[in-house]
Amino acid sequence: MKLILMFPLLLASLTAGAGSVPPAQTKPAPGVEGEVMKVLDDYMSAWNRKDLAGWERTFHFPHYRLAGGRMTVLDRPGLQDAAKVWASAGSEWDHSSWDRRSIIHSSPDKVHVDTRFSRYRADGTRIGSFDSLYILTKEEGRWGVKLRSSFAP
Repeated sequence: MKLILMFPLLLASLTAGAGSVPPAQTKPAPGVEGEVMKVLDDYMSAWNRKDLAGWERTFHFPHYRLAGGRMTVLDRPGLQDAAKVWASAGSEWDHSSWDRRSIIHSSPDKVHVDTRFSRYRADGTRIGSFDSLYILTKEEGRWGVKLRSSFAP
């Protein structure tokens, strides 16, 4: 009976250091924040220009988006219909901008960015603001957006 009760403690002590990964940091390594924010600036700039190829250049593939209760996966660039992409922002949409971007977790090759963006009409009135989580990864020496989880429709 004692052995059975002791087993969980024994197992925990044996596996405590096995395969452990250093915890994520809230403060990114020097230079990482600038690189990540540049990708997000390029992302928003391409989005506002309706430059689908430029927008996809800010992604890493496969690229994931979780919104409206659905996960979509893009395996490679060029799979999206540009008209449908921009129609998803709504018929009144003219441009978007970042309201908040804050790295909340960081490792040398992955960051979680807490964001809020707003959509605007041509006259500058706000359509809506949406909280999101963007996960950027560094692959083959380049940072890119790997996953977006948004409360935007």
